Parts: sequence; C-alpha cells; structure tokens
Amino acid sequence: MIWRVVVADKLAESGLRLLGATPELEVVNVAGKPREDLDRALAGAHALIVRSETRVTVDLMNRAPHLKLIARAGIGVDTIDVHAATRRGVAVMNAPGANTVSAAEHAMGLLLSLVRHIPGAADAMRRGDWDRKRFEGTELRGKTIGVVGLGRIGGHVAQLARAFGMTVVAHDPYVTPERAGELQVRMLPLEQLLQVADVVTLHVALTDQTRHLINAQRLSLMKPKAVLLNTARGELVDEAALVEAVTLQRIAGAAIDVFAQERVGVEIGTAVRDALLHGDFSTAVNVPGITADVLRRLGPLLDLARRLGRLAVALADGPVRAVEVAYGGRDEGAPRPVLSAALEGLLSAQDAGPVSLVNALLLAEERGIQLARKTGAPEAGFETSVGVTVDAAGGRVRVAGALAGN
Repeated sequence: MIWRVVVADKLAESGLRLLGATPELEVVNVAGKPREDLDRALAGAHALIVRSETRVTVDLMNRAPHLKLIARAGIGVDTIDVHAATRRGVAVMNAPGANTVSAAEHAMGLLLSLVRHIPGAADAMRRGDWDRKRFEGTELRGKTIGVVGLGRIGGHVAQLARAFGMTVVAHDPYVTPERAGELQVRMLPLEQLLQVADVVTLHVALTDQTRHLINAQRLSLMKPKAVLLNTARGELVDEAALVEAVTLQRIAGAAIDVFAQERVGVEIGTAVRDALLHGDFSTAVNVPGITADVLRRLGPLLDLARRLGRLAVALADGPVRAVEVAYGGRDEGAPRPVLSAALEGLLSAQDAGPVSLVNALLLAEERGIQLARKTGAPEAGFETSVGVTVDAAGGRVRVAGALAGN
C-alpha cells in the first residue's frame, strides 16, 4: 500500500528527503502554496505534517476522510484540535518523544560516559594511543546529584542515581513534600542545589520562565569539578555561556543531547514513517502507549480482545450500559491496550463510525458506557486470557478467550 503524506508547512530538506526515500510513502509538499492546493491534497491524505502556520481544525479534518495521523514538527500541539482528532481516531504526534525509562536511562548513560571519559578513551584507542591515568575517571558513589525537575523522568533519574550510591537533591517548585519523601530526595532552592551538586541534570519543560534557566551567573555557582547534563530542552541552557564555562574550566564538563536549533524535520519524518509502516505511535500525544514493540508483543492478544468485544455485543440484548475487561497474564503494559481493543471491537459492531485504538475509550465514554478493567491470573490451563463482560438493558453477558503458548 502507498501512504500519502501531505506536508502543509515548511519542513527541513533533511526531513523531506527521509520521507521521499521511503518507497511506500507518497509525499505531497504544499508548503507555501494556496489553500486550495492543501484542500485537494487532503482528499487522499493518510498523514498531515504541520508546523505553527496551519491550524488543524474540524473543518480541515473533514477534508481528509482517510487521515490516520497529524504530525507537528515541533513541541506544542496547540494549533491542532486534539480532542476532535481523537474522536475521529486520528493520532496526533509531535517531534519530542521519549518514554520515561528510556529518557532516564539515557541521561545516566551520558553521565557515565562523561565521568569515565569514554568518548576520549575510545578515540584514543582508535588512534593506537592509550594513557590510562588520563582516562581514569570519577566514581559516582558518594557524589551528590542535583535533579532540576522532579517529574516522571527526573524522578526516575533520582531512583537510578540512588542505586549508584549517590545522594540526591532536587529543585522543583511543584513537587509535594510527600512525593519528595517517596523518592528520598532533599528539596533545595535552585541556587543552593547548584552550589552543592557534583552533577546537575535538567528535566524541566521549556517555558518563558525556564528559557536559559542555566545561564552564566548560575554556571558560576557550580563547583569547578561539577558536570552538567541536559537531555530535556536545548534552550534551557545558554549555550554560549556553557561553552565558555567548559573552555575556561569553570566546570569540569557537560553532556548535552538537545540544542537550541534542532533537526525536527528528520525527527518528525521518522515518526510519521514508523507510524504508517510499523504502527509505532510512541510519540503520539493522544494514544495510550501504542508503540511498535507493544503491537508486536500484544498483537494476537489485541486481536482476541477485538473479537471478544464484537461477540459480547452481538450476544447482548439492548443498549450497552457497562463494559468490564479482565486481563489475565503477566504483561504489565497489556491492560489498557486490551481494554481499548475490546472497545474497538464492541463499538465497530455497533456502527459507531471509524473506531480505532486511538478513539475507542473516548467514544465509549461519550456514549455513557461505564468502563472497568481488571487484572489477575489467566484462565486455568492458559498463559494469557481476556474476559469481556457487557451489562446491557436485557442483562449481562460474559465471554472469554485465551492464547495458548507464545
């Protein structure tokens, strides 16, 4: 199948080349052209890529009956009617995308690479040069890490740092004392954190208040042997001030993988390609954790849930009042996608219009259907099972199915 990708706003050439090099994708670039060109292109579009210029409204979506995803080449999605897209079963994606565990582990990986001088050591080995003393590195155990932003990613970094034997301090004006206690961290004002931390790691959103949060003045507060990590947003750090601080050895080093100017064209192009060809919606803001890995791992289970949903509603008598989906198995990531899949099957059998994993929960709630999900042991003799219970006007119906082996 050939998927049509419509590019409505200016996208970096690197992103266009990536999309154009994929044989399964037909790229229609109408950036800078009259609105009529966009309207014509949308008639056969499966994906729409925008920046801040094009507002994606209900009216615009109505012109694209085959639309499966809307991708914003940037951070915010405020120019997209996300609720309307979700109701239609259209995924909404943006450029930044990393799950909590991956992002936290990546930050720790950069830290280890930095304090152990791994890039320099690897480069020296390739040149046939080796100076063991120069690449000796620093132990993390006993050091203090300052986590700026104690949300999901920052909180997980704090847990990983504690596993390395580090003392964790943090700054986040929105974190409750209870949450800080759970993570076993001491909360400090930002300036004090910068003065005591051996490692400073940033995990906050970019706002007008946090732009250049780390500037020349705050860099001057850090210890001479301290290091800075930024895996959040490039503009959190004054890059010129950081270069000066590292060059003049006011701080020991920095590990940075985000920058003020980034190649969002390639990032969003990759996300669109992977969504259309592999079903990977990991960067979508309105899809509950549906990645390519989840689809590969749970594919047969989700298909079973859809079939059970269709069967249950076919056996039910009258309008559906409530649905309970019970998952039996060991996969902690399964219950919510299984519930969505069962509802997808149930609602599609009721002629609810286009139904998918994206909008099944929303459509069920709009119909006033009470939803519940349970987890537990699988049906006897099986490794994985799904049960769907439907309460309808004429009584209750329960159906169940199971998967044998792998």
